[in-house]
Amino acid sequence: MRHSGPGRAHSGPATLNETSKAATDDQDSGRKVTKTFVIDTNVLLHNSSALFAFGKHRVIIPLTVIEELDKFKSFTDEKGRHARAVARYLDSLRSEGSLHEGIPLDSGGTIQVVQEQPVDLPGGLKEKNQDNRILMVAFQEQKSHQDVTFVTKDLNARIKADAIGVYSEDFETNKVNIDELYRGWREYSLEDSELQQLDQDGAFRPREAEKFLANEFVVFPGTERGETPLMGRYHERTNRLRLLDTEESCAWGISPLNPQQAFAMNVLLDRSISLVTLVGQAGTGKTLLALACGLQRTIDDRTYRRISVSRPIMPLGRDIGYLPGTKDEKLASWMQPIFDNLEYIFSSYLEGELKADEQLRFLLESKKIELEALTYIRGRSIPNQYLIIDETQNLTPHEVKTIISRAGEGTKIVLTGDPYQIDNPYLDASSNGLTYLVERFKGQDVFGHVTLVESERSPLSSLAVELL
Repeated sequence: MRHSGPGRAHSGPATLNETSKAATDDQDSGRKVTKTFVIDTNVLLHNSSALFAFGKHRVIIPLTVIEELDKFKSFTDEKGRHARAVARYLDSLRSEGSLHEGIPLDSGGTIQVVQEQPVDLPGGLKEKNQDNRILMVAFQEQKSHQDVTFVTKDLNARIKADAIGVYSEDFETNKVNIDELYRGWREYSLEDSELQQLDQDGAFRPREAEKFLANEFVVFPGTERGETPLMGRYHERTNRLRLLDTEESCAWGISPLNPQQAFAMNVLLDRSISLVTLVGQAGTGKTLLALACGLQRTIDDRTYRRISVSRPIMPLGRDIGYLPGTKDEKLASWMQPIFDNLEYIFSSYLEGELKADEQLRFLLESKKIELEALTYIRGRSIPNQYLIIDETQNLTPHEVKTIISRAGEGTKIVLTGDPYQIDNPYLDASSNGLTYLVERFKGQDVFGHVTLVESERSPLSSLAVELL
């Protein structure tokens, strides 16, 4: 009897997107070649489903990896969850055969747990180092199998593997090409007839050669009326580019300073769009715009019950539990950037009225604005809220999926971040949850995305982004 992962189809990964790049090369070419993949600990801690991502090929898990996973099994975070998931699955396999000899899967591949054998590693690599012991398995496997790949998310481990002649690669499931990431907007040169129709009807059908995605924005160069050109948004159901009304683009005293900010405010205030992603460098206004529009829709329009703001806790080696005080006192340090933006909005919008800090304190105490750590989001259902997740580039695709699946009826989710400013050691600009989400959701009616390109924080901030 062949075994498949618990709760998964017996055929393994459902889509190419869930399959390792190296494992699919031969599938694409039509060749039937069995490869051997030696999996590092960090791959399984990043995504326990990696066990199912290698199709008909042979997957080897070094015994040292099991020992390292054992250290994480009691953790309450995502790493702990993945460590426990791997352990449960491997334990369920034992009834099907010997993990030492290898157990066949319905996908045609096998999973095998291998003990490291003493080998003469090249000079400079210490055998007692656990990373080197894992690498040792790939090194010894290569002596008996030509097609061996060491799969790790550790940059140094890949460098060491290459230095001793072992082919290695990153686990590229869910990776996107960051250089080709969907921007959410483009330029569109109007023909005379289209400009005439736009002036007359406020909308027109784009040329057939131009393929637009739902809720994609456009800038019409050469149509400047004042300081900025005309702008539009594509509506898929009617197949029309409709003129963007920027006169009403204002929320709690915050108005757009460039076309991309106008696009962002349009989707942030649009009740028909329930998922928004904003990507941009520091100072482009991502968090400020999200908060201002959230306040507009929650406090003034009462479309949502409350604003909930979260951001991942990415400290240097410590999590929120090591800080003194209550949960709110612990959160204060991590949420300071949110407080800075809220204080700026309140001081601008409520000038001459009730003191800004008193009003902000009132809204926080009455739970109209709620600041929460992402640690507590699992298992929750979040209905009728304006949910903002800041610094989303530090989350994995699985963590982003967990957040979005919490959305209840009437909830709008806004994810903001800079893919080039990542603190998570196992993520990069191409593999983080934010860019993965943009690539997967583009073209959906309920989704809006804008890449902001101009820093508006201050001339100094703009110069820092450009030069540093």
